[in-house]
Amino acid sequence: MKEIDVKCRFCNSALQHSFADLGMSPLANSYLSGKEVMQMERFYPLHAYVCEECYLVQLPMFETSENIFGDYAYFSSYAESMLKHAKDYVDMIVERLGLGKDSQVVELASNDGYLLQYFKEHGVPVLGIEPAANVAKVAVEKGIPTDVKFFGVETAKELVKEGKHADLLLGNNVLAHVPDLNDFVAGMKIILNPQGVVTIEFPNL
Repeated sequence: MKEIDVKCRFCNSALQHSFADLGMSPLANSYLSGKEVMQMERFYPLHAYVCEECYLVQLPMFETSENIFGDYAYFSSYAESMLKHAKDYVDMIVERLGLGKDSQVVELASNDGYLLQYFKEHGVPVLGIEPAANVAKVAVEKGIPTDVKFFGVETAKELVKEGKHADLLLGNNVLAHVPDLNDFVAGMKIILNPQGVVTIEFPNL
């Protein structure tokens, strides 16, 4: 468990205004094994604050990313509605941006390749960045190139050194899970081509 020292995770202002205290909760999508059922489960405070400077609503305490994504239980391909939405998006954006075999699409938090598989059907080169190894393995088995990494400035620089620049950079349902927002967004700027496009989905807005 990490404490962010009561500073806003975006603008670093003092975090003082309580927004909603929902008590204690175990990690979402973190299921207990047979052995763990008889052990005390870890609970975490769901006490949200809002920054008075930038209005970002956030938890001042959060679990480390490694502990959340070490063995991730959510696979996007399990939801038919998610697959339909992904296909509709890909069909639209490929036509709108004129993407083809000479383009490069990079998805951050690409999960099991549920979305990138449709770009591949269009013949567009893809790369997924996914921190959960068990989920990324499913994407690789589908033929979706996937790097098992957390994304930020360091990862972006590594990819650029390897010749990877994104003509389309996308991230769906990811920003709410990012502990260091500024590092994540700065990395996006590094890997994006000068004329590239970023699309981000926020399911909670």
